[in-house]
Amino acid sequence: MERKEKVTARLRRKKRMRSKIKGTAERPRLNIFKSARHIYAQIVDDGEGKTLLSASTLSEELRGKDLGKGKTEAAKRVGALIAEKALARQIQKVVFDRNGFLYHGRIKALADAAREKGLDF
Repeated sequence: MERKEKVTARLRRKKRMRSKIKGTAERPRLNIFKSARHIYAQIVDDGEGKTLLSASTLSEELRGKDLGKGKTEAAKRVGALIAEKALARQIQKVVFDRNGFLYHGRIKALADAAREKGLDF
Protein backbone atom coordinates (compact mmCIF):
# COMPACT_ATOMS: atom_id res chain seq x y z
CA MET A 1 0.00 0.00 0.00
CA GLU A 2 1.39 3.37 -0.99
CA ARG A 3 1.88 6.09 1.63
CA LYS A 4 -0.78 8.30 0.04
CA GLU A 5 -3.32 5.47 0.18
CA LYS A 6 -2.48 4.76 3.85
CA VAL A 7 -2.92 8.39 4.84
CA THR A 8 -6.15 8.68 2.88
CA ALA A 9 -7.52 5.53 4.54
CA ARG A 10 -6.60 6.88 8.01
CA LEU A 11 -8.26 10.21 7.28
CA ARG A 12 -11.43 8.40 6.13
CA ARG A 13 -11.46 6.41 9.39
CA LYS A 14 -10.83 9.61 11.35
CA LYS A 15 -13.74 11.42 9.71
CA ARG A 16 -16.06 8.48 10.34
CA MET A 17 -15.04 8.25 14.01
CA ARG A 18 -15.18 11.98 14.72
CA SER A 19 -18.77 12.14 13.50
CA LYS A 20 -19.65 9.89 16.46
CA ILE A 21 -17.20 11.07 19.16
CA LYS A 22 -17.66 14.36 21.01
CA GLY A 23 -15.83 15.53 24.11
CA THR A 24 -17.82 17.39 26.76
CA ALA A 25 -16.87 19.22 29.95
CA GLU A 26 -17.89 16.16 32.01
CA ARG A 27 -16.19 13.67 29.69
CA PRO A 28 -13.55 15.28 27.46
CA ARG A 29 -11.93 13.59 24.48
CA LEU A 30 -8.48 11.97 24.74
CA ASN A 31 -6.99 12.54 21.30
CA ILE A 32 -3.90 10.63 20.12
CA PHE A 33 -1.55 11.44 17.25
CA LYS A 34 1.57 9.56 16.28
CA SER A 35 4.31 10.46 13.88
CA ALA A 36 7.21 8.30 12.81
CA ARG A 37 9.29 9.49 15.78
CA HIS A 38 6.95 10.90 18.46
CA ILE A 39 3.52 10.35 20.00
CA TYR A 40 1.20 13.07 21.28
CA ALA A 41 -1.87 12.96 23.54
CA GLN A 42 -4.34 15.77 24.25
CA ILE A 43 -7.44 16.03 26.38
CA VAL A 44 -9.91 18.29 24.60
CA ASP A 45 -13.26 19.84 25.57
CA ASP A 46 -15.08 20.08 22.23
CA GLY A 47 -17.89 22.20 23.66
CA GLU A 48 -15.45 25.00 24.53
CA GLY A 49 -13.05 24.14 21.73
CA LYS A 50 -10.12 24.10 24.15
CA THR A 51 -7.25 21.75 24.87
CA LEU A 52 -7.27 21.06 28.60
CA LEU A 53 -4.07 19.00 28.88
CA SER A 54 -1.37 17.64 26.65
CA ALA A 55 1.57 15.27 26.88
CA SER A 56 4.00 13.91 24.35
CA THR A 57 7.43 12.42 24.01
CA LEU A 58 8.59 16.04 23.66
CA SER A 59 7.05 17.13 27.01
CA GLU A 60 9.36 18.73 29.54
CA GLU A 61 8.50 16.02 32.07
CA LEU A 62 9.78 13.31 29.71
CA ARG A 63 12.47 15.19 27.79
CA GLY A 64 15.97 14.05 28.61
CA LYS A 65 14.80 10.95 30.47
CA ASP A 66 15.23 7.43 29.26
CA LEU A 67 11.93 6.62 27.55
CA GLY A 68 12.65 2.92 27.37
CA LYS A 69 13.94 0.71 24.64
CA GLY A 70 11.66 1.87 21.86
CA LYS A 71 8.67 3.82 20.69
CA THR A 72 6.16 1.53 22.40
CA GLU A 73 7.81 2.09 25.78
CA ALA A 74 7.78 5.84 25.12
CA ALA A 75 4.04 5.63 24.35
CA LYS A 76 3.47 3.91 27.69
CA ARG A 77 5.26 6.76 29.47
CA VAL A 78 3.14 9.34 27.64
CA GLY A 79 -0.06 7.44 28.56
CA ALA A 80 0.94 7.38 32.22
CA LEU A 81 1.83 11.08 32.15
CA ILE A 82 -1.45 12.19 30.55
CA ALA A 83 -3.39 10.08 33.07
CA GLU A 84 -1.52 11.62 36.00
CA LYS A 85 -2.13 15.13 34.69
CA ALA A 86 -5.83 14.39 34.12
CA LEU A 87 -6.35 12.92 37.57
CA ALA A 88 -4.60 15.93 39.12
CA ARG A 89 -7.25 18.12 37.46
CA GLN A 90 -10.11 15.82 38.58
CA ILE A 91 -10.72 14.37 35.11
CA GLN A 92 -11.44 10.67 35.59
CA LYS A 93 -13.53 9.82 32.53
CA VAL A 94 -12.63 10.55 28.93
CA VAL A 95 -13.75 9.51 25.46
CA PHE A 96 -10.92 7.80 23.57
CA ASP A 97 -10.19 9.15 20.08
CA ARG A 98 -7.56 7.12 18.28
CA ASN A 99 -7.62 9.63 15.41
CA GLY A 100 -8.08 7.02 12.68
CA PHE A 101 -5.06 4.97 13.71
CA LEU A 102 -5.55 1.24 14.17
CA TYR A 103 -5.82 0.12 17.80
CA HIS A 104 -2.57 -1.80 18.22
CA GLY A 105 1.07 -1.11 18.91
CA ARG A 106 1.80 2.35 20.26
CA ILE A 107 -1.86 3.44 20.39
CA LYS A 108 -2.81 0.39 22.45
CA ALA A 109 0.24 0.80 24.72
CA LEU A 110 -0.66 4.43 25.45
CA ALA A 111 -4.31 3.56 26.17
CA ASP A 112 -3.41 0.64 28.44
CA ALA A 113 -0.93 2.74 30.42
CA ALA A 114 -3.52 5.50 30.90
CA ARG A 115 -6.07 2.93 32.09
CA GLU A 116 -3.57 1.42 34.53
CA LYS A 117 -2.97 4.86 36.07
CA GLY A 118 -6.72 5.26 36.70
CA LEU A 119 -8.16 7.02 33.65
CA ASP A 120 -11.56 5.57 32.67
CA PHE A 121 -12.60 5.13 29.03
